[in-house]
Amino acid sequence: MNKQLLTALLAGGIAATTVTARAQSNDALLKKLVNKGILTKQEADELKKETDSGFDKAYHAKTGLPDWVTSLKFSGDLRGRVDGLWTENDSPAAENFNNDRWRMRYRVRFGAVATFKDQLEMGFRLTSSDGVGSGGAFGGDPISANTTFQDNGSKKFVYIDQAYGKWTPLNYDQWKLGATIGKMANPFETSTMVFDDDYTPEGVALQGLYNVNKDHALKFNAGFFLLDEISQGADASNDPYLIGGQLRWDAKWAQRLDSSLAVAMYAIVDEQSLTNFSVPNVNAGNTRLANGALLHDYTPVVVDGAVTYTFDSAPLYKGKFPVRALGTIMHNPGASDANNAWEAGVAAGKAGKKGTWELSYRYRHNEADAWYEEFNESDFGAFYQTISATTGLGTGYRAGTGTKGHILKGSYSPYDALTLSVTYYLAELIEEPVVGATRAESGMSRILIDMIWKF
Repeated sequence: MNKQLLTALLAGGIAATTVTARAQSNDALLKKLVNKGILTKQEADELKKETDSGFDKAYHAKTGLPDWVTSLKFSGDLRGRVDGLWTENDSPAAENFNNDRWRMRYRVRFGAVATFKDQLEMGFRLTSSDGVGSGGAFGGDPISANTTFQDNGSKKFVYIDQAYGKWTPLNYDQWKLGATIGKMANPFETSTMVFDDDYTPEGVALQGLYNVNKDHALKFNAGFFLLDEISQGADASNDPYLIGGQLRWDAKWAQRLDSSLAVAMYAIVDEQSLTNFSVPNVNAGNTRLANGALLHDYTPVVVDGAVTYTFDSAPLYKGKFPVRALGTIMHNPGASDANNAWEAGVAAGKAGKKGTWELSYRYRHNEADAWYEEFNESDFGAFYQTISATTGLGTGYRAGTGTKGHILKGSYSPYDALTLSVTYYLAELIEEPVVGATRAESGMSRILIDMIWKF
């Protein structure tokens, strides 16, 4: 095949795509030509360089981007949700708070990631959320991007969810090391019992990777994240912050068998500054002093583990079928009591691609002072007929710590761009308060019915 003609076809045939998609298409085509003996490996490498150079010139001329930008990727998703809550508590004393409730909500996110020469990256993402605090003084909810349909079709707020810069000075097949600064996706890979999926911390993170061999890899994640900034007064030098480090081992033991094991240590410094009024107070559970300050230290050790076995197929499932057993254990030596948490579960399949589905079950036991209440999953909560005034919150449904219960989820993706999902939570307080002569029922059921579009 004529080399000049092939180069022109490679560059011109996909000139309307992004740089990332173009690179993948070129590589796949050249690999096939080498495998069929049409090109030698050296000829393929030369063609790739020529094609990349020609495409990059055309791409930058077309977009007006500077020549140090190597790719620009946009992504987004929209989730429509029906959210139902009902409680087993039927006490007349709580009649204004224990009624069944249904609401409709949405979450929308849109972002872009630009990659540059010299191993640099910049990204941002916008998100929906309901405001927290008086008049939304704190901005959007730190652990939820949901916005509730209400207030006569009023216009809804949009918040900055991510805004970061990243530099990866070491980027080799065996070693990788990157540093990120800004508001970012959570670098710690762990359960939602530890961090809600919507939590995007603010600060500095380091992420490293060492490929021991083709079957074993070690990952290291570390972070320094600001939780509040105190500008004046006696506590002006006591800004609370979170530091953490995590070591993760990913292993492939056989063609079908994989595992992961992670050990992490976290610490909140100057936690006494995290009163009910200094940061968004959306969850409950921690033991607090009369002024709303935290009584205990939060320095937990967290162990996450999973084992995955992949079958060749499953009924009504497209592609290979993974079955995964998982668990998380957390212990906080900073508190003397109610300082443990654990979770165990199993997941079959993985939704997200056309023709795939997923079923999962988890049981969770999260004691009151095992971890800081404002990091936990916002959808897993119980009913409080009575609640301590030190929480700064009133009677009703509250997520946070001090809870135990079940999580059952099913998802199906009829298309690559659409996933349907139903999640059921059944939770209660570990220590139900005594009201009069009996314990107040705290059991809470919650069902989330979701439709998720993505690109």
